[in-house]
Amino acid sequence: MLRTTQGDVSLTYGVTSAGGSTSVSLDNHIRIGSVTKTWTGTVILQLVQEGKLKLEDPVSKYRSDVPNGDNITIEQLLTMRSGIYNYSETYELNKALDTTPQRVWTPEQLVAIALPLPAYFGPGEGFHYSNTNTVLLGLIAEKLDGKGFGQIVRDRILEPLGLKQTSFPAAESSGLPKPFSRGYMYMDNLLTLSTTRLPADLIAKAQDGSLKPNDYTNANPSWTWAAGQGVSTAGDLMTLAEGLTDGKLLKPDLQKKRMDSLAPIDPDNPGAARYGMALAQFGPLYGHTGELPGYNTFMGRDPQNDVTLVVWTNLAPSPDGRDPASTIAKAIIGDLYGTAPTGPATR
Repeated sequence: MLRTTQGDVSLTYGVTSAGGSTSVSLDNHIRIGSVTKTWTGTVILQLVQEGKLKLEDPVSKYRSDVPNGDNITIEQLLTMRSGIYNYSETYELNKALDTTPQRVWTPEQLVAIALPLPAYFGPGEGFHYSNTNTVLLGLIAEKLDGKGFGQIVRDRILEPLGLKQTSFPAAESSGLPKPFSRGYMYMDNLLTLSTTRLPADLIAKAQDGSLKPNDYTNANPSWTWAAGQGVSTAGDLMTLAEGLTDGKLLKPDLQKKRMDSLAPIDPDNPGAARYGMALAQFGPLYGHTGELPGYNTFMGRDPQNDVTLVVWTNLAPSPDGRDPASTIAKAIIGDLYGTAPTGPATR
């Protein structure tokens, strides 16, 4: 779905289930994965502007169990520069996702996996995308706002923007609101730790239809919590992208600080992908991508030229290891601007 000053263009392709006949539609609900992080980051920034915490606060002020927490700031959690280990990269979690896909995880269980593991680097000394950062931020938001995270999101993000087809489901919920598209992946979670690309012979079988993907639609997403549990539609994601970048959720000074926070994830390569306070940059577009087994989402907006783009797919990753929605989005952006952007991996 593309919106420019010349109007809206939308295109759907394929069906909602393998072997089915129901065409994909713009009102299909899908899991948006790490796009959820933009909600969590916005909530934290709203709490900052309400004076309930500061970006420079050490995480130890709110969580005494975080190693080196006296030297890790709230801002470093937001920008993925804390060095805290990503629980999503552990054998323990991925094995559990494969063997008990309906398991309901609590955020404290997720944090407990990560905190005993060694840091990637010292606070502020590098960039590493870590779901642990965002889960910690969600727990801090609950502590300061005195509500469950789902209610916080409804009060602070969904209702103000009028996102009626968007939700943060209960942890026990493994279903999707109707209508929805089923989500598929050829691999299992453990395999994706080493590579998301199938061997050449299996790619050929996937392409000719002799290898069937696995259905991950109803795998419980609670293992992502504030880092990826959201559900939405293409239309609502368009509204979300505009709300995030056009300052509809933050006061002007903090909105500017957020937009200015984007920095190269590789400081030795100024042209590299950029990430800031729970916001990524893809060339001239600002937004986020998201991936859960079976679903890939791209959401981006160029506020200067009034361009908004949302792409989602119900297969992720593709047999050749690419993120299909991001790959499609890059091609569209390349056609619009004459160059295809890079972007950080945001599973």
